[in-house]
Amino acid sequence: MEEQKKGVRLTGYRQDYVVFDLETTGLSPMTDAIIEISAVKVRKGTVTDQFSTLVNPNRHIPAAATQVNGITDKMVAGAPPLKEVLDQFLAFIGDEVLVGHNIHSFDMKFLNRAMEELYQRDLGNDYIDTLYMARRCLKELSHHRLTDLAAYFHISTEGAHRALNDCVMNQKCFEEMGKRMKTEDLGAEPQEACPRCGGELIKRSGRFGPFYGCCNYPRCRYTRNV
Repeated sequence: MEEQKKGVRLTGYRQDYVVFDLETTGLSPMTDAIIEISAVKVRKGTVTDQFSTLVNPNRHIPAAATQVNGITDKMVAGAPPLKEVLDQFLAFIGDEVLVGHNIHSFDMKFLNRAMEELYQRDLGNDYIDTLYMARRCLKELSHHRLTDLAAYFHISTEGAHRALNDCVMNQKCFEEMGKRMKTEDLGAEPQEACPRCGGELIKRSGRFGPFYGCCNYPRCRYTRNV
């Protein structure tokens, strides 16, 4: 049986992708639960389809979480369980490249924990985290939250912190950053992309001096001398 690969973080811009976002009961991927999943499918920079549903976590939603996303116990009482939602979500995304803001450190960890518990495997989709992209091409900003990017590009932030609204906002910001990268001659792919997996090459220091290593280490062990 072929081993299921775990998706890796990519860099640069793509024309075809799926933006997704999660809302959760808290910040810990190990102890908190997903309560909303939304996604928008994009072809050649244009949204062509969307997916969005609440999820019943079978637990109380803390007041602190409700204060952020507005989702209450009453709202999720009749929502489908996570297994049913994930089945639909996986069918929606297929093998598309995923895009999201701060997903490397947050959303992907929630999804991979759920995948492991429900399917005994990791999520195989490669992904682009727009937080890293923003830090690279919007260095003039002091903060790179999704709402900061939206304000910079004059994109409405109404309804922020609900998953579908954040997906729509993020998709527009991703397109704007893609345009900026091309304008500044950064290209569709940055020069320092790993030739083996497409991840970002990071300058590191080792016993024998500086070198470039893949951000997806240890899954990808590509290195290159400086």
